[in-house]
Amino acid sequence: MASPSAFPSLSPMLRHSVALTKPSLPIRKLSTFRRNPTRLPIKALKEWREYEDALREKDLARALRFLRSMELEPLPAEQSSVWSVSYVPADYPRTARDWEVLDACLNADDMRLVGSVYAFLQDRGFLPNFGKFKNIVLEGPREVTPTVLKESTGLEASKLAPKKWGISGSSRLLLIGFLGGGTCLAQIQCFWPPYKRRVLVHEAGHLLTAYLMGCPIRGVILDPIVAMQMGIQGQAGTQFWDEKLDNELAEGHLSSTAFDRYCMVLFAGIAAEALVYGDAEGGENDENLFRSLCVLLRPPLTVMQMSNQARRSVMQSYNLLKWHKNAHKAAVKALESGHSLGVVIRRIEEAMSSGN
Repeated sequence: MASPSAFPSLSPMLRHSVALTKPSLPIRKLSTFRRNPTRLPIKALKEWREYEDALREKDLARALRFLRSMELEPLPAEQSSVWSVSYVPADYPRTARDWEVLDACLNADDMRLVGSVYAFLQDRGFLPNFGKFKNIVLEGPREVTPTVLKESTGLEASKLAPKKWGISGSSRLLLIGFLGGGTCLAQIQCFWPPYKRRVLVHEAGHLLTAYLMGCPIRGVILDPIVAMQMGIQGQAGTQFWDEKLDNELAEGHLSSTAFDRYCMVLFAGIAAEALVYGDAEGGENDENLFRSLCVLLRPPLTVMQMSNQARRSVMQSYNLLKWHKNAHKAAVKALESGHSLGVVIRRIEEAMSSGN
């Protein structure tokens, strides 16, 4: 399931961001730089211990503050004429640890701080694909009938309806009592291991779509016990933030663009399952969040309008994931290997930069 990390009881936000590109560089100067790699002063190397301490303590504000302070330090004189201040090459020593700041996001309560981390890394050229496809919601038909959905994806609408994962009777009551009423995929995973791979496919769909749509991701929690310990009982899964939607809700209105983008991320788990397995079994919690948001609209959506919005969102998410199928596979593999958020996102960027 996807959990917007704030929300009047659900919470989202979409961050608008622009991908940066590396400046074109003369081959001669580039090779010269690599023959003589820049070394950081001993003082600076000692200062990185502060960053390591912040990461170990999951202190996101402190870690980001340190990275920003390092940005203020000028490049060595012999390199200042080669590299712009706003871009530091990948083989510059101090960049190696920057990815790790994403791993401290999971414990952050301030989602705007999480958004600042993504903005910082993107400004440095680490996240060229973050938010790159946020305008996809403006494309395609507004009315998506079951026929249009099948023509676009090859899927019957009936294949996308979340199932109850075979839970019934006393076992279902026991599960509800123990987990506080949540039925998200990550919780089911603990009790039904055969579904683990499908859970990873589902969550990777949320994660990749949120990333490409420009929603900062706080983390992916696959263990419901950890979720409860963190105070997000019943909401294990992908924790993302949609700034635009959150701001608009706070102001008492909601644009169709913000609503569409949020719905794409919300239905991306179902779309990912459909892409890989040909149908969807999870996503009940995602649909519940969708209905909860729909009732906040004025006037609220009718049942027919909700069905159309759901089909359109699934269709767009499905096509986006299909276009970047290898990036989705990379995310699934990274999650399956137990990698941290920073590694997962780095794998996504690597897959996309390789043309996959």
